[in-house]
Amino acid sequence: MTPAFAPLFGDALKALLLAEVRLRMRRVGTLVAVLALIVLTWLMVGDPQQGQAMIVSDDARVAYTSSCLAIGSAALTGLFFGLAGFYLARGRMNEDMRSGIGAVLAATPLASGVFLLGRWLGNVAYLCGLLLIFLATMLVLHLLRGEGPIQLGIYLQTYALVLLPLVFFTASMVLLFEAWPPLMGKGGDVLYFVVWMAQLAAGAAASIAHQQWTPVLLLDFSGIGAVIEAIQVVLPSKGLVVGGGTFDVTTSAVLLPDGLWTTQIIWTRVGSAVCALLPLLLAIPLFHRFSPDRVKVRAQRGGWSPLALLNGWLRPCARLARPLFGWSARVPGVGGRALALLALVLVTNPAAVAAALALLVWGCVADSAALGALVIAAIAIWGILISEISVRDMQYDVDALNAATPGGRERAYAAQWLAAMLLALLFTAPVLVRWLATTPLRAAALLCGVLALSAAAGLLGSLSRTARTFLALFLFGMYVATQARTAPVLDAVGFNGVATFPTVTGYFLTGIFLFTCGLLIESRRQGGK
Repeated sequence: MTPAFAPLFGDALKALLLAEVRLRMRRVGTLVAVLALIVLTWLMVGDPQQGQAMIVSDDARVAYTSSCLAIGSAALTGLFFGLAGFYLARGRMNEDMRSGIGAVLAATPLASGVFLLGRWLGNVAYLCGLLLIFLATMLVLHLLRGEGPIQLGIYLQTYALVLLPLVFFTASMVLLFEAWPPLMGKGGDVLYFVVWMAQLAAGAAASIAHQQWTPVLLLDFSGIGAVIEAIQVVLPSKGLVVGGGTFDVTTSAVLLPDGLWTTQIIWTRVGSAVCALLPLLLAIPLFHRFSPDRVKVRAQRGGWSPLALLNGWLRPCARLARPLFGWSARVPGVGGRALALLALVLVTNPAAVAAALALLVWGCVADSAALGALVIAAIAIWGILISEISVRDMQYDVDALNAATPGGRERAYAAQWLAAMLLALLFTAPVLVRWLATTPLRAAALLCGVLALSAAAGLLGSLSRTARTFLALFLFGMYVATQARTAPVLDAVGFNGVATFPTVTGYFLTGIFLFTCGLLIESRRQGGK
């Protein structure tokens, strides 16, 4: 930066920050995230009157004081916010390229480092804004279920120590994945999910060895290790549950003191926040600065991300899906359009064709006990693929053509939903047939869960106009469902084998409701053209 532009440094950062916050807060995806935060708040704070508590220590519940609610809610928020926040904040570089503003930004004298810093500050402000909304919801819940006065200072201190390193890390990873072309697409979305699970594992590993300090705690961006260490220091126990559990009603409630944070924990969290800035520093030399030879040409070729390379190696598999185009031309109405969409998904993702063949063989030869694991793999791949079906037309600026075709946007929406259903059947057909013969309830759970998830993908894509809203919620839900294997309500597609008739019915009705909402929204858009 030359001395002539030095006085503009602060003004540039301010303009970038305000623009980022305003643009992100206007998104429908932000509204969906806020509603999800409110619902999650009520779900995570169990009602002691019903035998549920957020924190349980040796079968005794921890009283809902400000200290308990603050640290418990911060710990649970740290589990999902790093994932949801990434997908909510991601995508601004692609928007700049589609709108043409990227070329304008590249032509300005603004240094790349200043631009990325402004974007990073905007990401941090946006994510902190979501956390403040979550905090306000927690304070309302404290008034209803809390014990003792609301101590705002404790809430702010706890959220800052536990969640600010996570906010910094998430904002930095967004910039890194947006700045380096190989990570800008779907492959980057999936890779970040792996990174997210790895940092959760780091926190869990650190909490297991909480007797002494370890450098792994610096990578505990989610804060779960710090939370467990802080609680264990003041409340030693052999059976600590953070996140919700049952307790012995005959045992008196225990209290968490107000001062939970030791000097060591505070400095560890500060160190974690500093480490969270490393991806931002790495993003600066890798930044493409909207150069056409680095982003636009690669976008046409498919790039050289791991997923793009895999699709390139498996390109011959796409030939197996090409007959679907001919069949779609001979099938009238929604069915033909759904077959065309299914063919398009498979042809553009040859890895999906290879996965379908592998799942077909696995489903035919696997033992009955291994079918649950097969469904986990199949649904994970399927969820990633269907996240883009409902937004593909908008991404390629052909959505307006749907309004001029027979049936309009309503038929297009129904075809997208049906294509997602057909893709799920393609991946899980052997398992579905075997479960129909042996455990019909699991087969019903699989069908009803797929119906609900397909409708959710279509509705969220239509509302937010981005695939990442559904993808974030889907991946987080898959992670939670694979960890809580005994909860029937989380066994959406039957892979845990604990789904019940009420939960299956609930997912079926939810799917019908979401599909109907999507049709109504598209009908309203059709009326306005």
